[in-house]
Amino acid sequence: MFDQKILDQKILERNSTPLMRILGIDPGSRITGYGVIETDGHTVKYLDSGCIRTRQDAMPDRLRIIFDSVRTLVTTHQPDVLAIESVFMHRNAGSALKLGHARSAAICACVIDDILVDEYSPREIKLAIVGKGSAGKEQVQHMVTHLLNLNATPQEDAADALAVALCHSHTRHGTGCLGAYRNKGGRLR
Repeated sequence: MFDQKILDQKILERNSTPLMRILGIDPGSRITGYGVIETDGHTVKYLDSGCIRTRQDAMPDRLRIIFDSVRTLVTTHQPDVLAIESVFMHRNAGSALKLGHARSAAICACVIDDILVDEYSPREIKLAIVGKGSAGKEQVQHMVTHLLNLNATPQEDAADALAVALCHSHTRHGTGCLGAYRNKGGRLR
């Protein structure tokens, strides 16, 4: 779960400007989307996005590709936080298990470096980005393109990963704002 004090300390150790670098992951056993953003709580800057594609190999080989690729992203971008989509079960339990394996490979690739991990449900992500928990993929792509002021629409899985990162940024900033308005009794002023 998200630990604000540890994150704040890591950010201050890295630089004097309170920037937070977020790696967003949309896990999948065949295509895992990733997106990297940086935020100071007021502005968000796009850094990178793309897809990790695995072959039709056995599951352990796919997981190794995901793990190694996320390790490379961690080395390259040095994120403070991993924001990842949580497992959900739609119709097929087998698909949910494969998704869980892909998530685990990505999470393990990050926690080796003590990167904090926070997860969000697909509904939470869509609600934070589009304002509607049942939004479609095209709506998410459109809003990610708009919010990050991108020149082109990212591929679907990359857009989903950027949406996860943006969701974390919005959630963290929103929680921080609420904290500033609380009094000693824990009530909003």
